[in-house]
Amino acid sequence: MRQPVAVYPGSFDPPTNGHLDIIVRATHLFPKVIVAVTDNSNKNPTFTLQERKKMIAEAVRRYPTVTVDTFSGLLVDYMTRKKASVIIRGLRAISDFEYEFEMALMNRRLNKRIEAVFLMPDEAYTYLSSSLVKEVFSLGGSVSGLVPESVEKSLKRSG
Repeated sequence: MRQPVAVYPGSFDPPTNGHLDIIVRATHLFPKVIVAVTDNSNKNPTFTLQERKKMIAEAVRRYPTVTVDTFSGLLVDYMTRKKASVIIRGLRAISDFEYEFEMALMNRRLNKRIEAVFLMPDEAYTYLSSSLVKEVFSLGGSVSGLVPESVEKSLKRSG
């Protein structure tokens, strides 16, 4: 039986403990998880693509089945190159569902062999987003416990 490779795509600007929670959950389900960092042209990133890749790699280094990579273009094309068949997505709230549902259906239309698996984070992270972390940090609030320590240090260096 073929072991599926899972890809967890996102901009991860910055990576949060909610992202890490989803990554860890995915490692319990799949023998190999690729965290695929992308530049989202609709967002204005705080960190470069390579900075985000480095932050995630540092946060997941104790998980040997997780690799971190970057990509651009269509996710389904990237997944074909990586011989991956599962997209991991986190659902924090009902409000995430409609967008994620549309994306899953479009990805399936583009490549019928790709499946989307939705994981819910720990309830402590259901409200957490990168945008919220950046806003709280920019207004002088503490992001301790919301992001890995290394990410918190990177935020302090950046701003």
